[in-house]
Amino acid sequence: MTDFSKSTTPTIFIVFGATGDLMRRKLIPSLYQLYQRKLLPPLFHVIGYSRREWSDDEFRALVLASLQDRIKNLDEGVIHPFLHLFSYSSGFFDTVDGYNKLAQRLGVRDKEWSTCANKFFYLAVPPEYYETIFRHLADSHLASSHSEESGWTRVIVEKPFGKNLKTAEKLDALLGKLFSEEQVYRIDHYLGKETVQNILAFRFSNSFLEHAWNNDFIERIHIKISEKIDIEGRGELFDGVGMLRDMGQNHILQLLALFTMDTPKDFSADTIRAGRAEVLRALAPYTTRTVREHTIRGQYEGYAREKNVAPDTQTETYYMIRAFIRTRRWRGVPIILENGKALKDAIAKISVRFRHPAPCLCPGDAHFHNVLRYQIQPQERISMSFWVKRPGTEMKIEENDFVFDYKQAYPDTEFMGPYEKLLLDVLEGNQTLFVSTPEIMASWRFVDNVLRSWKRSDQQVVLYKKGTDGPIERATLHP
Repeated sequence: MTDFSKSTTPTIFIVFGATGDLMRRKLIPSLYQLYQRKLLPPLFHVIGYSRREWSDDEFRALVLASLQDRIKNLDEGVIHPFLHLFSYSSGFFDTVDGYNKLAQRLGVRDKEWSTCANKFFYLAVPPEYYETIFRHLADSHLASSHSEESGWTRVIVEKPFGKNLKTAEKLDALLGKLFSEEQVYRIDHYLGKETVQNILAFRFSNSFLEHAWNNDFIERIHIKISEKIDIEGRGELFDGVGMLRDMGQNHILQLLALFTMDTPKDFSADTIRAGRAEVLRALAPYTTRTVREHTIRGQYEGYAREKNVAPDTQTETYYMIRAFIRTRRWRGVPIILENGKALKDAIAKISVRFRHPAPCLCPGDAHFHNVLRYQIQPQERISMSFWVKRPGTEMKIEENDFVFDYKQAYPDTEFMGPYEKLLLDVLEGNQTLFVSTPEIMASWRFVDNVLRSWKRSDQQVVLYKKGTDGPIERATLHP
């Protein structure tokens, strides 16, 4: 990890949408944790940009309120100097005056520090503002790039990147006029979770797994992210988008890519991202016939009565998809993608079921399967089911688990939050945990195909009760 305490390169963090929810809930607490651990450069400054006419002190009051709400046991000796890292520049996203004022502030800071500082721009705004902000960054020359030696410029974009393949390609083309791919950091916060980062180490640093990681030994894989909450009044934002676009195009498909990518030649960002993209490009498309056989769309009862939701809506709050990867390694292995709201449990896990060897050397008629369960939340743990003989005179076999629990294994270790890790990686220029252009395009191509096939087949959503496992029809696809 880079030791920023020895760095002399000043860095400025510019946040568009700085008075919004993301800034308060995630970015401010993460910056505080990095500052407290002395992982930020000694010359570091945050400029918030939003339309509210605020002073620096008013913005710092928001920062303090965020810390008091989100951080336990605040260090009083840290709060005051931390707050003075922040200043504020008001302006609208769609008018040039605010950007010119921001450029003046950046110029003042560069002059004060007697150098061209590193600058990274964070778009903590709804996706509909991306294009407008990108264009004004170009017109105002705020995004003019310097060399990595004299001061770099980078941009961080939150998901979703586009709402389909066409809009993603348009945004990417616009970004390409401003930045090189090496300067663009597309955040999927799931990739910053400790257990998700560990997938690479778990898969490729344990030699006993790799030889069995293919269709000769694995029967199926089940990737599931379920939420107990419903849309929580976000009908205007959610309806017409749905779970597949909201969570499937990013979190679910990134987990799929990490669990099924080929062994990389090294752990460099370029190699890992290329490996993930290769898997996503190999996902088999659907037709109007196969989409009925291999997918289910669900909607919780009462969703159509939610505020700002169309009464005749067909937007899915749940889906289950049986996906296939068209490679020699995974040919014929169903990969179940399951994701929904208002379900019984809040959980994120991947289950890998291994084939039972033939002939079956099992007592009686039972067939015993080993299952690897990789849980991301609520507990961060990995378990593997083993079959053992019960003590006694008879050959009675029962299932037991070998379990690795992250928090129990490292009880004295302070875990770094996803946004802390990702912000630190931006500072270090490490793109491993950020989604590349080829990954974005491949995932949207898959999702667009599913959505088109649903529409062409006139496949209707099926209803399910809140607090259940989802539609009863899921049993036709369930592993």
